[in-house]
Amino acid sequence: MTDCVSDPAETCFDPIKAAILAQRAGRIDEAFWLVFIFVHFGKHRKDPWNYQRLVYGRCGSGDRRWDWPNISGDPSGFRVWLQDHGDHIARSSGGFGNHRKYESLNAQSENGTGAVVESYVRWVRPPRSHRELFEEVTAPAQGNANAAFDLLYESMAVVRRFGRTARFDYLCMAGKLGLASIKAGSPYLKGATGPVRGARLLFGRAKDARISTVDLDMWLRKLDEDLCVGMQVLEDSLCNWQKNPRSFVRFRG
Repeated sequence: MTDCVSDPAETCFDPIKAAILAQRAGRIDEAFWLVFIFVHFGKHRKDPWNYQRLVYGRCGSGDRRWDWPNISGDPSGFRVWLQDHGDHIARSSGGFGNHRKYESLNAQSENGTGAVVESYVRWVRPPRSHRELFEEVTAPAQGNANAAFDLLYESMAVVRRFGRTARFDYLCMAGKLGLASIKAGSPYLKGATGPVRGARLLFGRAKDARISTVDLDMWLRKLDEDLCVGMQVLEDSLCNWQKNPRSFVRFRG
């Protein structure tokens, strides 16, 4: 894995690969932050990581970046910067990914990117580190990875615009990268749309079958006892499959 994936000045920048390299270098807070911007902006079909690259790299401001030390030390300054550069970013190629298509670059609104980032910083509460945050929140789980995931999922409710899908994706990725000893113990169907339709089609033979999310959740957990693929794979697969059950359509962002 080359260093260019960590450099927002390069077109090969990739926030997940950059997070892996940051973790390997012991920069754990930076790895968590890169996972966050990966989820917030999502993967765009045409230019996958352009929004992440422009924001993280301050629109090409040399070595200056909105990395974790800078963003956590001055989230209000980030909002001022985003106010000045938001139009430029919006005019660039790419954009928010399909799962984040209702998000906004707005720096000052209560639901724009400025407020989202500021709420994330408040959730971590520097100088507390991400690792310290995760340890504090998950202490009652006593080492149970599923319970720890659930505690963090509920804790993230304070992060603006991070609903069911964003929280699920963020925590699943943190677990997969080994940033935390957590694992989704359920597909978290409450509040979902596509995955619920897929699960109802699978178990009830119709997308609108009258089956509660509680029952669907239980049956999917039982299914995974045999498949052993994990809840994120099941959730993603059901969401994609229900769009066209007779013909595979690859999700590209």
